Amino acid sequence: MDDFIIQVKNVTKKFPGVTALSDISFNVKRGEIHGIAGENGAGKSTLVKILSGVYPVDTYTGQVIYEKELLRFNHLAVKSAIDKGIAVVYQELILVPVMTVGENIFLGREPSTGRGSINWNRLYADTRKLLKKYNLNIPFSAKVSSLGIGKQQMVVIAKALAENVRVLILDEPTSALTESEVDTLMEILERLRNDGITCIYITHKLNEFFRITDTITVFRDGAVVDTVSTKDITTEKIISMMVGR
Repeated sequence: MDDFIIQVKNVTKKFPGVTALSDISFNVKRGEIHGIAGENGAGKSTLVKILSGVYPVDTYTGQVIYEKELLRFNHLAVKSAIDKGIAVVYQELILVPVMTVGENIFLGREPSTGRGSINWNRLYADTRKLLKKYNLNIPFSAKVSSLGIGKQQMVVIAKALAENVRVLILDEPTSALTESEVDTLMEILERLRNDGITCIYITHKLNEFFRITDTITVFRDGAVVDTVSTKDITTEKIISMMVGR
C-alpha cells in the first residue's frame, strides 16, 4: 500500500471569472521528489498557496489530506503550515539582509538563556550542526546581504530544515541560479530525499525533472492531466500533455 503524505482530492479554486483549479486530484508519496509541470496559468501557484495556508480552506472546495488528516487552514495560515511541517522556497527569497545566516535560520525561534535573552552560543552551535548535517557550505556568521543568490537559497532551505519540515515545496528554485548553483541544489535535494523529506518541485526547466524527480504531475488549464513516474515519460510527452496536442 502506497504511503501518501499528501492527497489532493477534487480541489476546485475559483476567482471572479476564472477557475484556477478545476476538480484536481493527485497524490504525493512520502519521501519522494514530486515534480509539478505546467505552463503559466496552469494552476501551479494556486496549488502552492493552498498547500502552504495562503488560501484558507473556506476559499476552495475539495479536500487536501496531509499525514492522513484533513488539512484545514481557517485563515491566512502560513505559520500554521510551517508548524505542521510544510514550507515553501519561493523565487523571491524572504530573508532579513542585515542579519546573519544563523539569525535568519532561527528568527522567531531563538534559543533562550532562560533569563529572557538570546543564547547566542547555542544559536550558532545549532546553526553549525544543521549546516554540517546537510553539507550546506554557508558561513554561519556572515550577513545574508553578503551572500549570492545560491547561498541565500541555502539559508531559506536551512531555515525550513530547522523548523523540522516534512514537505518542502520549491517554486522555480533555479530561475536565478548559475549552473554550478543548480548542481549544488540538486545535491541538497538528494540528501533531503535520503533523509525522508518530501519535496514538491515546480519548474519550467523540464530537464530538471529528469535530474531529480521520482514522479511528475502535469497541469493544463487548471486541471491535472496525469501523474506519471519520471522514468516512464519523455520531455516531448510532458510538453504534449502541457499544451494538449
